[in-house]
Amino acid sequence: MTRPSAAPDANGSGASDRFGTGPAATSDHPVPGPGSVPAADTAASGGPGRHAAATRGSDRFEQVLESLRTQIRDLRFADGLPAAEEGRVLQADVLAQLSDYVLPRVRRPDIPLLIAVAGSTGAGKSTLVNSLVGEQVTTTGVRRPTTNSPVLACNPADVDWFSEASFIPALPRVRQQGLAMPGKDGMLVLAASEAMPRGVALLDTPDVDSAVAAHHEFAAKFLDAADLWVFVTTSTRYADARVWEFLQVARDRDTSLAVVLSRVPRKGRRQLLDHFGAMLEANGLGGAARFAIPETDQVRGERFTANVADPIRTYLADVAGEADQRDRVSRRTFVGVIDSFRSRVPELARQVEAQVEAGRVLSGAVDDAYAQARRHVDAGLADGSLLSGSLLARWQEVAASGELARSLRLRGRRARRRRAESLERGQRVGALEEAVRDSLSALVVSASERAGHEIEARWREMPGGEELAEKARALPGGGLLAQRFRKELAEWQSEIAEMTAASGATKRSVARFVTFDHDIVALVLIMDLLGYERSRSGGGAHAAESSGPSPQRLLKGLFGAQSLRSMGTAARDNLRGRIEALLAQERAPFDSTLASAGIPSEDSAVQLYQATYNLEISR
Repeated sequence: MTRPSAAPDANGSGASDRFGTGPAATSDHPVPGPGSVPAADTAASGGPGRHAAATRGSDRFEQVLESLRTQIRDLRFADGLPAAEEGRVLQADVLAQLSDYVLPRVRRPDIPLLIAVAGSTGAGKSTLVNSLVGEQVTTTGVRRPTTNSPVLACNPADVDWFSEASFIPALPRVRQQGLAMPGKDGMLVLAASEAMPRGVALLDTPDVDSAVAAHHEFAAKFLDAADLWVFVTTSTRYADARVWEFLQVARDRDTSLAVVLSRVPRKGRRQLLDHFGAMLEANGLGGAARFAIPETDQVRGERFTANVADPIRTYLADVAGEADQRDRVSRRTFVGVIDSFRSRVPELARQVEAQVEAGRVLSGAVDDAYAQARRHVDAGLADGSLLSGSLLARWQEVAASGELARSLRLRGRRARRRRAESLERGQRVGALEEAVRDSLSALVVSASERAGHEIEARWREMPGGEELAEKARALPGGGLLAQRFRKELAEWQSEIAEMTAASGATKRSVARFVTFDHDIVALVLIMDLLGYERSRSGGGAHAAESSGPSPQRLLKGLFGAQSLRSMGTAARDNLRGRIEALLAQERAPFDSTLASAGIPSEDSAVQLYQATYNLEISR
């Protein structure tokens, strides 16, 4: 990288033919630019104790950074939900800078200084890079965007620093052989040149405002990994929003920065420069080095002729020509990046919290809906409201037919003369049994369906919730509730019949002379559990005299009050347990959908806040 012949070197002793007149940065002369590594300066003062303390401090700092990187890398965001896109962008941004810039410089502080030349489409970045190097290392042209792949120029001795193992490992790269040729999109071209001094690398990046989204994403990635930005924009594009988005990032991170305004026409030159300078001042970038390149056709061999690029070359020689100068530049950018984590990591934690809150709202909708379903079922089981319509009619038929009285059979010969009547009795009892199952199924199915509709309605109120509702609907687990519940009811009724058989008629005065049909008595007990007495106290058709004897009065006569209460409690708890299990199956698709959505845990946000604190303590 040649230096203008008229420019004095760092010692003011005249011209130099290379960019950088002092010793190159090598492993024997490390640049501790990442100098926020604890105790790095004390290590240089000598003494084994100080050196050991510095090493321990550096190790602790690296461990804290590695822990932070792991936490950020492992974060997951749920697609479509609030803060998902913002969280992922910020996650990728911080993770890339930790992986591609911070940790490499902590581990190897003698890494070459990376100068990224970035900026607007058509600003002449590639021409400027070729001019600064002193030979063609990157292609230029009229096609826009010209730089479809980033090109990194460095001394052949430094090229291994930028291999896949050391520099942005996820990015494929190729080593340039001979004349500069464009690479493939997304591939880093390594251009080794003897014209580049050791310890410095120049990177020609894709346009930050390219119509190709991948180009400005690559530009951002490389700027995150650079020590010094040379930002080039034109006299017609310097006010574009995209330009200032990148410049404000440099400001917020206190990145070492030089700004070049290119293609400046002679007419109105002063006004343009003044306006551009005012915009820099207004955006907190008044301290950035500023350069202007006139509108010129003085380009030969894809480089500027004459002295067009000399002021920029001189500036770079002054700030990066010597190892200690490179150290100052690198240290400023490194400290600025670490300082930026004070706000960027907590902001990432807030995006995590926004997702956690979204998950809480979604899961709360499921909990609320099924809690309401349980309350609805409990009320329907207790208040006698089921004893109407078909169920009441079937009960009245059984009661009016004398079936209940005939189910109580005297022991002995007369108790064995009922076979002729069994068919007719079975039809009436079967109809009552079917009506009981229909009423209970309708109660539970309607409560569950209402819960599902309520959940879907509340989920759809949230961005991304509709997609989750569709996923839940498509999952197996729910459905066929009526069939499953009728099977549960049949088993429940059988268990009640077994319970009455095990208890028997407990009143000795009755048990001595009477036996009974346990299936019918189980139905009588079910009618009592469904609130028959409460329904009669409310009046209406079901309170008529034709409704027959009270189920509770009949059961007390057989079992006694205490035994009846015990059986009633056991039967009621058994039914509730079965209903709870079925409702849990019905809500399972909603729970599974949330569990697989990738919503982060609340602990993730807490850990990020803690990591920010740990980083401050370790500095």
